[in-house]
Amino acid sequence: MTIQPRGFDFLKDVDVRLSVELGRTDMKLKDVLSLGEESIVVLDRLTDELLDVMVNGKPIAKGEIVAQGNRFGLRIVELAGAKAEPALPESGDL
Repeated sequence: MTIQPRGFDFLKDVDVRLSVELGRTDMKLKDVLSLGEESIVVLDRLTDELLDVMVNGKPIAKGEIVAQGNRFGLRIVELAGAKAEPALPESGDL
């Protein structure tokens, strides 16, 4: 009996965990223990920065938050490893 390889089709049904990281911060344990309902934790990311999209802890893309009805959604803006468009030379650079 010979099994014919079908590329990566057999991996398409494997469950993975997709997560979106809003930001990070370092805190002392005493500060974490003092967090309450009205506490604010300042993160290391600016409001206009793209969010990290990860699969099983590995970054795969950058994205931005969108509203989908009364839920949050994610718009993928760039994929990890995708090269940016090369800049066109200025007219004086030719």
